[in-house]
Amino acid sequence: MVGEPDGAAPKHQFADRVRIRSIVNCPNGEASLIGQRVRVGGWVKTGREQGKGSFAFLELNDGSSAANLQVIIEKEVADLSPLVHTGACVSVEGVLKEPPEGTKQKIELRVEKVLHVGPVDPAKYPIPKTKLTLEFLRDHVHLRPRTNTISAVARIRNALAFATHSFFQEHSFLYVHTPIITTSDCEGAGEMFQVTTLINEVERIEKELVENPPSPADVEAAELVVKEKGGAVAQLKSAKASKEDINASVAELKQAKENLSKLVERSSLKPGLPKKDGKVDYALDFFARQAFLTVSGQLQVETYACAVSDVYTFGPTFRAEKSHTSRHLAEFWMVEPEMAFADLQDDMNCAEAYVKYMCQWLLEKCPDDMELMAKFYDKGCVDRLKMVASTPFERITYTKAVDLLVEAVKGGKTFENSVEWGIDLASEHERYLTEVLFKKPVIVYNYPKGIKAFYMRLNDDLKTVAAMDVLVPKVGELIGGSQREERLDVIEQRISEAGLPTEPYEWYLDLRRYGTVKHSGFGLGFERMLLFATGIDNIRDVIPFPRYPGRADL
Repeated sequence: MVGEPDGAAPKHQFADRVRIRSIVNCPNGEASLIGQRVRVGGWVKTGREQGKGSFAFLELNDGSSAANLQVIIEKEVADLSPLVHTGACVSVEGVLKEPPEGTKQKIELRVEKVLHVGPVDPAKYPIPKTKLTLEFLRDHVHLRPRTNTISAVARIRNALAFATHSFFQEHSFLYVHTPIITTSDCEGAGEMFQVTTLINEVERIEKELVENPPSPADVEAAELVVKEKGGAVAQLKSAKASKEDINASVAELKQAKENLSKLVERSSLKPGLPKKDGKVDYALDFFARQAFLTVSGQLQVETYACAVSDVYTFGPTFRAEKSHTSRHLAEFWMVEPEMAFADLQDDMNCAEAYVKYMCQWLLEKCPDDMELMAKFYDKGCVDRLKMVASTPFERITYTKAVDLLVEAVKGGKTFENSVEWGIDLASEHERYLTEVLFKKPVIVYNYPKGIKAFYMRLNDDLKTVAAMDVLVPKVGELIGGSQREERLDVIEQRISEAGLPTEPYEWYLDLRRYGTVKHSGFGLGFERMLLFATGIDNIRDVIPFPRYPGRADL
């Protein structure tokens, strides 16, 4: 920062403190900072009183780095008892010193002033300094970012998001925000969360019926009042009464009619969802039709690809699949680029370059956090990133992949899922290809049309589509993509074969009717990339706020 001496730890631009990362990861080495006065804030990882209570050691972390800063506070500076509890928040000011020889720390902070203490009750604080399981932490999702693992995952996730935008921006892709609420089912699976206000309306009506039950007598009485008021107006007019008297009488008649209308409306109220021809009448819903949380932004982003050529979307997607596996979430994030004038080979080239870019980015930007993952979760995660970043991906057809798996079975390999042409490859098949046969990422392409979505381009053999999956060690499928079907007659037939209604996709068909173009794209499950990078086993531990059946905390 301007005004700071050379070698000084830079101050936070918007707060009166120095980030701990600027100290413990100083580019010039921690020794260059010795003697500097700094103000830091963070949460206590561990704390202990020493020298019969004459001073205390704190390991302080503010989330900017995997490493902690050792802080020493003497009893003359502050009351030590509330400072040493794990989870307490402290802000302190002091001088950076060289620690005594033989200690693992390279620098420490000798505190001269305590500026803030956010105390905790150690008997109640649910995140003690003892080792905790990731399953346990899911029950305390609001506090788990204070742990080493979850804060490291957050930094790795942030880096991968930055890398995603950097990659596509460097290649002149346009970032498009696609809708979260949609009327199209991209996957055709039907496992979508519905967006509706009908249930709220039903509850309102049923409450109205209970509190103000409709009465035929009330309607009859209101009709009589309207008749009387109408007669009064007619009588005044025939008597040529004053304009003021007539207007006042007309106003009373208007009010009587409004009261009658409300009573008639209430008497027509019925409990339950509105029906038409035996089905729910969505014309009365908020959007006047069925609407859902999106499972993919692909279809919508294609509209921009067919206008501005190279685009991508990166946002949350939703799947109402009641699955409790370690690979499923109800809310997850997808990266979905789309390129006009691009075929399947172009698509595979882009996907491979993107994955390599992210791996190299983590190696350069997050070495400390990746070392933490390697130490506690997957010893091979760093080597795996290096391998993927530097190794050309294998590319084989689906038919070749099945042949290789069949040969493996003949050679004595056993799979839980049988292998034959036409199956959707299971995770065990995908991992066998990447981890055992090729020992590197594999792109499988030209899948049977029966197991792929309607929008994937039909190949000349009429049996396969121009689809591709990028398979990687540890997680199996990381990316799924295809060349899209640009021929109107073919995609209409594919929609029909899939048993989908045409009406919701008329806008999508317009892209083929008006200036059609070959185009390709893919989707990367962002949390799967986190699993691949970190080696963590459960997808619920690599997203800040996991949503899965029975759980939507916060």
